Amino acid sequence: MGTEDTSLATAFSELTKARLTVMVLLTTLAGYFLANVGAFDWIRLIHTLVGTALTAICSSILNQALERRTDALMRRTEQRPFVTRRLPLTPTVLGGLVLGALGLGELTWFVNGLTAFLAASTLIIYVLVYTPLKRLTALNTLVGAIPGALPPLIGATAARGEFSAEGWALFALLGLWQLPHFYAIAWLYREDYQSAGLRMVSVTDPSGKRTGLHAVVSSLVLLPVSLLPVWTGHSGLVYGLLASVLSLGFVLFAIRFARNPNRPTARALFLYSITYLPLVLIALVVDRLI
Repeated sequence: MGTEDTSLATAFSELTKARLTVMVLLTTLAGYFLANVGAFDWIRLIHTLVGTALTAICSSILNQALERRTDALMRRTEQRPFVTRRLPLTPTVLGGLVLGALGLGELTWFVNGLTAFLAASTLIIYVLVYTPLKRLTALNTLVGAIPGALPPLIGATAARGEFSAEGWALFALLGLWQLPHFYAIAWLYREDYQSAGLRMVSVTDPSGKRTGLHAVVSSLVLLPVSLLPVWTGHSGLVYGLLASVLSLGFVLFAIRFARNPNRPTARALFLYSITYLPLVLIALVVDRLI
């Protein structure tokens, strides 16, 4: 593969937010696995993952198209493909819309209408609500947690054909998990957000105390929410113990950040957050298998 091909592949990876898309698919898979009853339908699972992936890619493309001017003002995003013009705007956006339509069509025809509706809602809230809200209010973090939490619910409805306790429990867990995760990011990149005129809570919080308080409160709420699968009878002692320990660790990292808001404590909270989620999901799956 030549240098030009490598550069193009990198641009597409950045444009589709490949790591975020992988996380979306993993949480969708977790929701599908935990909500499934009876024989496991692998074909339906594949359609679910493909349709969800195409919709997620569409969301990422449209998000970066709308944010290309603010992305140009931030160091962490100034090399994105639309900012550097490595990819043409109009044809790429049209391609993204086609992928989104194909993804929603696949979910509608091969999975079920409810799952397609949730995927469409994820796209609409992320692109048309959360993205513009970042310029208007710090409440954007709460709104952004909704589309971020919908993938496991998408997976659960794909498996069950209806809403289920397992799906809602994972929706709540993922929604609460995102808050301290995002607050850590907001503090790490507060100068970037300020330069771009984005209304993150950290931008108007020079001491970091308010951002830290939000992180502590959301991690405290996450602790009981992470045990919802136990309370509803959909998981047992193994998951309960692991989730309790992991969630208490989350609280401790959030408290450490709140007591001393700086880059090392914010980064430690961020790193713990991206370790916490896969471990909790693995614990759920292992408990279910046992």
